[in-house]
Amino acid sequence: MMSRESQIRLAPRAWSFSRGSFLALLLAWFLLVPGPALAGEPRGDATIFIYHHFGDERYPTTNVGMDQFREQMAYLAVHDYQVIPLAELVASLRDGKPLAPKTVVITIDDGYHTTFSEAWPVLREYGYPFTVFLYVEGLERGYPNYLTWDQVEEMAAAGVDFQDHSYSHHRLADWPSGMSEVEYRRWIRADLARGAAIMERRLGVKPRFMAIPYGEYNDVVLAEIREAGYEAALTQDAGSVSDDTELFLIPREPILGTEWASLEHFRQVLERIDLPFADMTPDFAPLRENPPARFGARLLYPERYRPDSFGIFVSELGWQQATLEGDWVYIDNETPLTRRINRVMISARERESGRTALRFWMLTNPPAP
Repeated sequence: MMSRESQIRLAPRAWSFSRGSFLALLLAWFLLVPGPALAGEPRGDATIFIYHHFGDERYPTTNVGMDQFREQMAYLAVHDYQVIPLAELVASLRDGKPLAPKTVVITIDDGYHTTFSEAWPVLREYGYPFTVFLYVEGLERGYPNYLTWDQVEEMAAAGVDFQDHSYSHHRLADWPSGMSEVEYRRWIRADLARGAAIMERRLGVKPRFMAIPYGEYNDVVLAEIREAGYEAALTQDAGSVSDDTELFLIPREPILGTEWASLEHFRQVLERIDLPFADMTPDFAPLRENPPARFGARLLYPERYRPDSFGIFVSELGWQQATLEGDWVYIDNETPLTRRINRVMISARERESGRTALRFWMLTNPPAP
């Protein structure tokens, strides 16, 4: 009888993919360095995957090949992962219900046509629930390569979940120059309201969840999403979901390109865990001082991790060994940040299992005068 492992055809390794320094260094340092074998039962950290294009080689940086996608879905089935609806995961976080081990949620952003023609048949074969976050303007204007509203209605009638990805797909964290905070908030609010109203008119249900366009946010963006009445917001920060994940900062793991669409990467992502922290410095607000004197945060569970394994990664500065003092982990800094956005990651190895634990947050530069 064929073994469970041999039922999966492993994807070939590919090393040509590059999506910027924070992705490349994260991949090189944490995903390709083998850790010790897992020990004992894993905690209930869930993984949310994010996809875009399926089997469409015109978009190599955001595409996943269909052979790879089928491998990944088969891997989840063979290894007894529980693929649950996004709404169920959000309800668990909201109600304080512990997450079950080996939990997965599948999300698809933008609503490209291959969601209907390529991904849906595979997901339907496995009986996996999934959520599609719609770029509403793309559908309303009938842009090529996007779903039609008739296709959305057909999928929704079959139980597919559709949620909001904003009307215009603007980079909401790009605070337009010369715009006051009142005007900036009004601009975000109008875009969110327009997209949600169209979705409610088309589908008869108000969207509950927002996938932030490009995954880029600041404190104003997060506040306006909350004020608009959404129940949760999802980013594009890599990382796992734990009982300590905030409802308006839910991370997702991108599956795309070459290395990041391989089964090897898919498996490594499933083995990662969340690293909960609070009181980040700098926080989500546009930078008040530049250079930031320190990057760091207060760990919620410092005893879970190997003290010598902490590192902090800043997109523009790379990875550095971090200092741990009590429950604070940090690096000091004298280098100004010049990029429009930076992601900051704190990472460590779990003490007992050796698994990689990490969490990101985002920094933005203030608007030009």
